[in-house]
Amino acid sequence: MPVSDQNILLLGGTTEATELAQILNAQGFPVTTSLAGRTANPSPVDGNVRSGGYGGIEGLSDYITQQNIALIIDATHPFARQISANAQKAADQTRCPLIRLERTSWQQQSGDKWQLIQSEEEAARLLPAGARAFLGLGRQHIAPFQSRDDVHFIMRMIDPAEVALPRHHEIILAKPADYEAEFDLLRRYKITHLVCRNSGGSASYEKIRAARELAINVLMIERPTPVAHHIVEDSHAVLRFVDQLLGSPPRSTC
Repeated sequence: MPVSDQNILLLGGTTEATELAQILNAQGFPVTTSLAGRTANPSPVDGNVRSGGYGGIEGLSDYITQQNIALIIDATHPFARQISANAQKAADQTRCPLIRLERTSWQQQSGDKWQLIQSEEEAARLLPAGARAFLGLGRQHIAPFQSRDDVHFIMRMIDPAEVALPRHHEIILAKPADYEAEFDLLRRYKITHLVCRNSGGSASYEKIRAARELAINVLMIERPTPVAHHIVEDSHAVLRFVDQLLGSPPRSTC
């Protein structure tokens, strides 16, 4: 089978996607990792990288056909609703196999003070006046809090926000940290409420652990229901699927 018949489109932006790109490229598969382009300086990714949108379902379908994509791996964030929905519809249109890596969600443990909610808008309504709220949401999801003049917000994001911000706020430009740093941050800023999405995985879980130890109230935004037909929970299952579908990549004769 020619190499051009084994092209893989990896929808990325997550730690799992970066790891998959590294493994698949090392195995010899031609992989293009697709990034949304919302982060100014994304982490480096092995192999080909494409940044930006496709122009909806039709644009993505055209790309799949033109690039002779043999498999789509959707390893985007669990809350990346639009691209995941578009990817499955485009896969159906082009009859291209798609596998979704949906990492396991966090589970509430003894000592957690979670309130399960459905959206950022709901979180903005529920925060009590006088709260000191830590928003672990990223810059794309803070607009609903703009009108809360009676809450002090600590906002952590990788890149500066491009929307109107609440009157009382402090911004931390950084990525999630280890447990000790998260514990120190929440205590130092006297956080009373943590607002976050149930992203799952280990990369941003330490703030949840720290909130548990500090008895901080957590407004936990539940995940949307996945739309993919074929869903697995870890990278090993994705690699087994690739092996079953594509086999071993051909070696170059050059």
